[in-house]
Amino acid sequence: MQEGTTLARHTKADGRRAFTAPRTPFGNRSHRAECDRKPVSGRVAAAVVAAGALATGVGAAGGGFDGGDTRFLPVAAGSDLAAALVHSTAPAQPDVRTVHAVEPAFEAAKLMRSEGLFVRQHVDQAIRHASEGFTARQAELKRQQDAAAAEQARVDAENARIAQEQARAAEQKAAEEAAAAAARRPTVVKPAEGQFTSGFGSRWGTTHYGVDIANSIGTPILSAMDGVVVEAGPASGFGLWVRVQHNDGTITIYGHVNETLVSAGQQVQAGQQIATMGNRGQSTGPHLHFEVWVNGSQKIDPVGWLGERGISL
Repeated sequence: MQEGTTLARHTKADGRRAFTAPRTPFGNRSHRAECDRKPVSGRVAAAVVAAGALATGVGAAGGGFDGGDTRFLPVAAGSDLAAALVHSTAPAQPDVRTVHAVEPAFEAAKLMRSEGLFVRQHVDQAIRHASEGFTARQAELKRQQDAAAAEQARVDAENARIAQEQARAAEQKAAEEAAAAAARRPTVVKPAEGQFTSGFGSRWGTTHYGVDIANSIGTPILSAMDGVVVEAGPASGFGLWVRVQHNDGTITIYGHVNETLVSAGQQVQAGQQIATMGNRGQSTGPHLHFEVWVNGSQKIDPVGWLGERGISL
């Protein structure tokens, strides 16, 4: 047996024969595929398989090297052949494809949810914008109301100032007119129009303390000067009378009046009508009995008192 061309035969303990590869000058190496060999291509694998089949047939026909039943181990019976067979006969790996399963209801729900979120976002924005706009409009409206209220307050204050000025002007005008009227109005007037019929002094065995001015019933009787009515009503011997106290303390008497037109405590002015001429009391005819009491008690001649003040009877 030559090295590299024959196999060593030996018998195992169980009686089975086995072959081992002879040693070579390069060491104890076999036909096994080494780890760093590259995979055999499809054509090489086919050639190896064919050669192995041919070798197997030859061994079977010749009966082995020694004429016995020993068969040759094909060269391709090693790991190289197995690797070639596996590589050539292994089914091709199927292409990996990604299949998307679409569920319409789920997709519709996601779409509706997405649309709902989109709509909610827009609704929130619209509400926020509307709220901001409403707040801005309310603030502007309040500003306008405040401005209108301030303007109205200013107008009211101006009107009040004008009214006060007008009132002061009216008061001043009234005072001026009153002063002018007072200046024009006489301070002393004749108490009544009519005929002087009797003077101050002795008469019919008594003293006549006044003067008589005769006229028809109802003739106006006037206050001789400004003053205050002391009494107006019934009086002994005069029927009805009116007494007026003036600013200097003088009191004037108006007797035999038909009707009194003032009351006690009333302010009167010179020339103001205070009664009407009559014929009441101890009287001989319609007339006015007029007296002057200086200092409220001293009776004097009215003719002289009136004359001193520019009034003649």
